[in-house]
Amino acid sequence: MFQSFENTARPEQGPPRLAALRNEITRAGLDGFIVPRADAHQGEYVAPADERLAWLTGFTGSAGFCIVLPKIASVFIDGRYRTQVKAQVDLASYTPVPWPDIKPGSWLKEQLKSGGRIGFDPWLHTKKEIADLEAVLEGSGITLWPGRNLVDAIWADQPQPPKGPVAVQPLDLAGESAEAKRIRIGAELAAAGQDAVVLTLPDSISWLLNIRGADIERNPVVQAFAILHATGRLTLFIAPEKLSDTVRAHLGPEVTLRPPSAFSAALRTLTGPVRIDRATAPLQVARELEDANIVISWGPDPCLLPKAKKNAAEIAGMEEAHLTDGAAMVEFLAWLDAELPGGGLTEIDVVRALEGFRRATNQLKEISFETICGTGPHGAIMHYRVTEDTNQSLRPGEIVVIDSGGQYLNGTTDITRTVAVGPVDADARAAFTRVLQGMIAISRLRWPKGIAGQHLDAIARYNLWLAGQDFDHGTGHGVGCYLSVHEGPQRLSRTGDVVLEAGMILSNEPGYYREGAFGIRIENLVLVEDAPNLPGGDDHRTMLRFRTLTFAPIDRRLIDAGALTEAERAWLNAYHAEVAERIGPRVSAPARDWLGEATKPV
Repeated sequence: MFQSFENTARPEQGPPRLAALRNEITRAGLDGFIVPRADAHQGEYVAPADERLAWLTGFTGSAGFCIVLPKIASVFIDGRYRTQVKAQVDLASYTPVPWPDIKPGSWLKEQLKSGGRIGFDPWLHTKKEIADLEAVLEGSGITLWPGRNLVDAIWADQPQPPKGPVAVQPLDLAGESAEAKRIRIGAELAAAGQDAVVLTLPDSISWLLNIRGADIERNPVVQAFAILHATGRLTLFIAPEKLSDTVRAHLGPEVTLRPPSAFSAALRTLTGPVRIDRATAPLQVARELEDANIVISWGPDPCLLPKAKKNAAEIAGMEEAHLTDGAAMVEFLAWLDAELPGGGLTEIDVVRALEGFRRATNQLKEISFETICGTGPHGAIMHYRVTEDTNQSLRPGEIVVIDSGGQYLNGTTDITRTVAVGPVDADARAAFTRVLQGMIAISRLRWPKGIAGQHLDAIARYNLWLAGQDFDHGTGHGVGCYLSVHEGPQRLSRTGDVVLEAGMILSNEPGYYREGAFGIRIENLVLVEDAPNLPGGDDHRTMLRFRTLTFAPIDRRLIDAGALTEAERAWLNAYHAEVAERIGPRVSAPARDWLGEATKPV
């Protein structure tokens, strides 16, 4: 299997490791040290060599950081992980802090009223992150000191950096040659008066060069650094053993290959202006350029928006990947419905079965993230990962959250379905229906061009807010095309300030979580596309809409149909009819029979 069920959190190791780090902090003449989740590439998912936060604290979530001071060590976590963190860290040693409700600068000023020196590794923090923190700390007597990584100094058995083999992404799936992309992005640099851009995000480099990798589990990205010049020439800093002769030939003579160890020195030889992304590039990149008196031109990674706006070939590939994945999901849901009455199923059984149905397509390259399968109270842990230690049986009266996805050569999928285990109480059904109404509201949206995700996020929450309820995660994130399942810069959330444009793909996943009781999430992926004019509408106004890419039925047993409006019921019935039409021919006869029942009008 791709997924294992080992409990990798080691909270019992937290106290001795924390003591060792504090000794190292003292030897360095510091008063504290920041331990982020991020690596030098600022990816959400990191290689074992970069799991510093998990190694130190036991917390395995995909976002967060720890600040270690002499008398307190706090793990800062967002709303997705506030339940999980309490089970993964030694609470006598580490204090969970709700973030961004409490920001690190304010927390430091409260803890260090007499000032102090806080160390950090400048390869693991961006310019924006450090500048924002310094702005809050101004006048407090607290200073930030870039230097060596103190966690690495005490991590005796730290794994080596990954060296997964690189593969070529076929042109018929990429839709544009790597040479054309390099020339196009290079021309943008030239138009801005910039000589080069430093690229550090693995998915940007993978997209730009039409390559895919095996450095990070679940994400087919290549870990490397790159410098792209306005001429379209590029220098790629990558471990040579990752590259086959086929890949070298694909990259061609306009791509110079150098080892990662040459990256810092190469930065100092550039002629400016050099573009750097304040929000994604390590601070150390700017430090190297500044030390060499090279002019920096701050600007966004120029690959972000072109990568987010999928071309026709990428959209076609994603559509086909979702049909493949939808068929696997229907086979799985039919199997689950047949097995549940007999009892005895556990969360691990469900995860294994779902991966098995995806593998049976003979097209699955990887799962796109660790499958979340949480029954009852486990469903309230938003990013719950079942282990042998936590594995729970599915019990009558509970609801099960199953959030999963696949990596296929032609696309990346992400789908959540919440399933009833026998009759469910009215309170849970009412909450499920409110979540469904939010998902339908996003699905039906039309909006004028120029709107960002933050303007739409509240629409998914309307019915929950009327009931005094809400959820502590964004409504949706961007998704890559056989790349990262979480892709920026677009998102549906309060912080989503990037304008939505045709070709972008996002998740639509409102939820509701009641700690200790149950969780609910319903998720489809949606494509932003141009919307046709409507009779009586403004002909001069360009409108956009979402088109749903995910095809799998929603559990009708959890829906309070009487609470749905006629428009909501019409959307749901039309969606289920399309699921039956498009997925039915792709599944086995038993699954087709089940699908017919599951997609009957509500």
